[in-house]
Amino acid sequence: MTHPAGHATDIAGFAAGLDYAAIPEAVRERARIQMLDAVGVGFAANAFPFAAKAMAGIAALGGAGECSVVGRPERLPLRDAALANGVLMHGLDFDDTHLASIVHASVATLPCALALGEHLDADGETLMAAYVAGMEVAIRIGLAARGGFHHAGFHGTGVIAHFSSTVVAARLLGLTAAQLVSAQGIAASTASGVQVFLEEGAWTKRFHPGWGAVAGITAATLAKHGFVGPTRPYEGKFGLFQSHLQAHLQDADLAQLSAGLGTDWKLAETAIKPYPVCHFAHGAADAAIALQAEGLDVDAIRSIRILLPAPTLPIIAEPVAAKARPQTEYAAKFSAPFIVATCLRLGHFGLGELRPAAMADERTLALCARTTCAADPETGYPDYFSGGVELEMQDGSRRRHHVRVNSGAGERQLDRDGALRKYSLAAGLHLTPERARAAAEAVLAIDRQPVRATMRSLGGA
Repeated sequence: MTHPAGHATDIAGFAAGLDYAAIPEAVRERARIQMLDAVGVGFAANAFPFAAKAMAGIAALGGAGECSVVGRPERLPLRDAALANGVLMHGLDFDDTHLASIVHASVATLPCALALGEHLDADGETLMAAYVAGMEVAIRIGLAARGGFHHAGFHGTGVIAHFSSTVVAARLLGLTAAQLVSAQGIAASTASGVQVFLEEGAWTKRFHPGWGAVAGITAATLAKHGFVGPTRPYEGKFGLFQSHLQAHLQDADLAQLSAGLGTDWKLAETAIKPYPVCHFAHGAADAAIALQAEGLDVDAIRSIRILLPAPTLPIIAEPVAAKARPQTEYAAKFSAPFIVATCLRLGHFGLGELRPAAMADERTLALCARTTCAADPETGYPDYFSGGVELEMQDGSRRRHHVRVNSGAGERQLDRDGALRKYSLAAGLHLTPERARAAAEAVLAIDRQPVRATMRSLGGA
């Protein structure tokens, strides 16, 4: 039985034919900024215990190789380096998010681009074209799913990274459009990433995008050598959307998969996180910080009501008892009560607020115990991760603040200077100021030099 050409064919035609010169300079500049952000977060991850343990396991798999790992002395085989960089860039949950698609787009593309680009000694313009192609595809898959991956129990980025990394790898390897169709079909048989980590703050979410990079390199390489994949991996019977969305399939909009490819650049909409926590809580964090800035006696708070986008409540507000007293730093990132309580007390939320002493602070936990979460009737979700905080004080007075456009998104998007400030704080947890500056300069010039030259500035202890 033959079928009409599907969305994989449209995506393949776009990605295989995308030329660096066809990418508007404004989009390239946004890409540089987003790559800088991802690399800075990857550097920072090396200051946390999970990094050394993950690197030990990855190094045990394949031994030494020729590809660099951000901020580390190890040099690993191609796919192991892609996995390692993915774990580091996503491990703090501080990397960028395209809000409407609910995908950490850079980490779904950049680990593959850097590792394979270094392996192939690609030029910077080719890497830029591959990264942009992967970003556009990652975002569109998320837009088509309309939150359905998360609702069905999958980590959307973990699923999508298999396809976006396949597009990146195919572009770097020079696959034809026909080969890229097969490569996407192959990726459909590897795409996964369940959200069961939410029950206990386990580490598996950190692993998902890097595993997508491994799968993408594998799929593209197999397709280049003639391995045949299905041609309709998205819309076909038992394809990605039917198998992964299940009861939520009726809410999907598969037309988003290829609408506007090459003319409507979604990459530039991606939001850089100001806080190292689940993006769903950012509007509420903004609101809490605004209340604290007005002059707030937290000991005089009787109760706290957090307003969140309704579809996000199962992820950052439930189960109530676990969110009120998170047991791990990863669980804390997904606890709206802990995030808001911290912001009300301190007026900020940085990586230091995820240290064990901060998580055990009884003043913060006492505020968590006074907190309830509810659906936000004024939400701008999914375009923005809006949020609000309502306080009842001991004297019966009430205070309220609501944020429709969360910081880092929309008109509040971080520019190059803002991204550099975040980068400097993050990279400074692991690198000397001199090394951090040199690495930033290399990333911001990434399309003007060979990838191996860039990676020399990013690797090493």
